[in-house]
Amino acid sequence: MELGISSFGEVNPDGVAGRAVNAHQRMQELLDEIKLADEVGLDVFALGEHHRPDFIISAPEVVLAAAAALTKQIRLSSSVTVLSSADPVRTFQNFASLDLISNGRAEIMAGRGSFIESFPLFGYDLNDYDELFTEKLDLLLKINQQEIVSWQGNLRPSIPNRGVYPRPFQPALPIWIAVGGTPASAVRAGSLNLPMALAILGGTPDRFVPFVNLFRQSAERAGHDVSKLPLAINSQFYVADTSQQAANEFFPPYELLMNRVGKERGWSPIGRDHFEFMREQGPLMVGSPQQVIDKILYFHELFGNTRYLGQMITGQAIEHTSSMRSIELFGTVVAPAVRKAIGG
Repeated sequence: MELGISSFGEVNPDGVAGRAVNAHQRMQELLDEIKLADEVGLDVFALGEHHRPDFIISAPEVVLAAAAALTKQIRLSSSVTVLSSADPVRTFQNFASLDLISNGRAEIMAGRGSFIESFPLFGYDLNDYDELFTEKLDLLLKINQQEIVSWQGNLRPSIPNRGVYPRPFQPALPIWIAVGGTPASAVRAGSLNLPMALAILGGTPDRFVPFVNLFRQSAERAGHDVSKLPLAINSQFYVADTSQQAANEFFPPYELLMNRVGKERGWSPIGRDHFEFMREQGPLMVGSPQQVIDKILYFHELFGNTRYLGQMITGQAIEHTSSMRSIELFGTVVAPAVRKAIGG
């Protein structure tokens, strides 16, 4: 099973037009984190696209290209590319360029986007939310499969027999569907024989087993070999030397992030009791190395996933040195034990 990290690049907003010193520092720290993840033998580092003041990743492929020059083996992916509000041609070109820079380590995780800031920013109508993703995914897949493309769309201008360049170093870019629990998304991924990355941020993990089953059943009904279809599980993550240290260090940024987003979406505020429940019975992967090992193996038992991505919340209330220690423990203690337990 592949093991890796995802990040949105949390930052304390500078609130300025230029001289964004917090953003600059956070970007340098993020590159350090990706470099360390590669050095300790993790398999994947993924960055998620957002267009908000509290995240610095609006163009994952640009940051990943910088990381490509600092790393050797680790795969470099978006943890979500908001394809609905992007142009599939440009998305393919950017990730193909990343693939050439990284010697074939680029991946795309395409999603509809759980945040909607990009839609008005780029002039898209939220009423077209589903149709935009369906149409643009179709175009992205076609570009990935062939050099010369003829394609007709309703919301994006058609392409009359044109080449899209550059082409990637890999035979084709791995394209995953990033989902958050919508059944139609699982059906889409399975039917198209596309790997699925499922983010589990709430509830108990076992509640998502039917969702994963729907993904695989849809693939089987479409005539695909389910045994060869990758599945990633993504949950919020932090490992420290002791369980109490992990909880004490991770709770402040977790509370800050979840209550900020929750206020926007009408959720009730969360506190330490909710956090501890999510850590013990929910999807939060927060604890000592042994606790994290046990929970990753529990996820694998539930889902049979081929990849686990730990979503780190860094850059605000957690010291950079603590984040680096968490990555070090993940790569040097947790990952070897997990690989040994499941045979790879």
